[in-house]
Amino acid sequence: MSYTEILDYMYSRLPMFHRIGPPAYKPDLKNTIKLCNLLGNPQDNFRSIHVAGTNGKGSVSHMLASILQQQGLRVGLYTSPHLKDFRERIRVNGKKISKSYFIAFIRKHQPDFDKIQPSFFEMTVGLAFQYFSDQQVDIAVIETGLGGRLDSTNVIKPLLSVITNISYDHTQLLGKTLARIAGEKAGIIKPRIPVVIGETQPETVNIFKRVAKSHGSSITFADRIYSTANVRPAGQRSKNLVLDILRDDEPWMRHISSPLPGIYQLKNIVTVMAACDALNDQGFGISQEQIKTGIRDSAKLTGIKGRWQVLGKKPLIVCDTGHNASGLTAIIDQIGMTPHANLHIVFGLVSDKAVDDMLNILPRSATYYFCRADIPRGLDAIELERKAGDFNLKGKAYPSVISAFGAAKKRAGPADMIFVGGSTFVVAEVI
Repeated sequence: MSYTEILDYMYSRLPMFHRIGPPAYKPDLKNTIKLCNLLGNPQDNFRSIHVAGTNGKGSVSHMLASILQQQGLRVGLYTSPHLKDFRERIRVNGKKISKSYFIAFIRKHQPDFDKIQPSFFEMTVGLAFQYFSDQQVDIAVIETGLGGRLDSTNVIKPLLSVITNISYDHTQLLGKTLARIAGEKAGIIKPRIPVVIGETQPETVNIFKRVAKSHGSSITFADRIYSTANVRPAGQRSKNLVLDILRDDEPWMRHISSPLPGIYQLKNIVTVMAACDALNDQGFGISQEQIKTGIRDSAKLTGIKGRWQVLGKKPLIVCDTGHNASGLTAIIDQIGMTPHANLHIVFGLVSDKAVDDMLNILPRSATYYFCRADIPRGLDAIELERKAGDFNLKGKAYPSVISAFGAAKKRAGPADMIFVGGSTFVVAEVI
């Protein structure tokens, strides 16, 4: 089978959460354990860092991978979902897994997959672990999927666990309260393995403390140690977000430059600082200069896309993969800080999200171009237009993401702004 044929096999035969939603979710680790046993438990052959959380875990994972590369380490990076090419999910020092390796892996194990019947995500996790083992990585940064306790990645024994934050997402699977969701995410905390929590939240702080204590694991709340100062948003002088870091309210690190210019990245950078401390406690010796260079070069070294990514100017065109109420709130705040005349929003959602919560956040003054991403989970554009009308959001439904984007570009003036988002899969089609 060719690369395209193997992708078709995976998409058609293996249940994919990003395409069909909850029916693809496996509520235990049995299949992952079977698959890892079949492969000889490759996840035990390399050191790892485990990253979970509702928002920011992808950005944190990419920044950590880039910083570790500054130390001359061979670094694996597993993230999901992909935007354009499946191979984006699995990288070593920023380079995507080769098509030839991917093809050989599927050909070799397809009969076993037919017996085990893994989900798409379970198979991808097994592939990543085998690839990192064969590539003899020094360390791998492993991002969870939608959960923690029952996430397929949760068979690793990491050096460090990181949980960025907790907000409402996938509530039908993880729980309808922040406390329940935190309990699921806390499932990545392992016995005597340190854990870094990015944000101190009243609803979740005691849950993380309790789980860490029960495992004999040290716990650090990043935002109780680090904060940001002298923040200079991306603009005419610099396309990067620039900031200083305070430690215990005292100057610590100056002029950090991030190519991920969303203001919400401030929280992620603070989380990364505490994670580097935890690694240094284990002898990594990460210097301030390596942290600064790693953050500065994170997009170049890891290939991260879709985080307040500027796609064009005159009009300004920006996309972002924020896809829940908390993430969208940060995006709307950033839009408010960005100079523009008229605002045009190309917007699509998946049907299993809290649609009303997200529509309620959106600015009423924008012109909307409603669309449906080309996946079964996509919410029908006409249905989305109808629901949006209940929130006084004015716009029109389009038959595809590309037609909606084209209409926005045709209508927008040079001083206007076009934002593309609502769903990772809408962003993927525009990128």
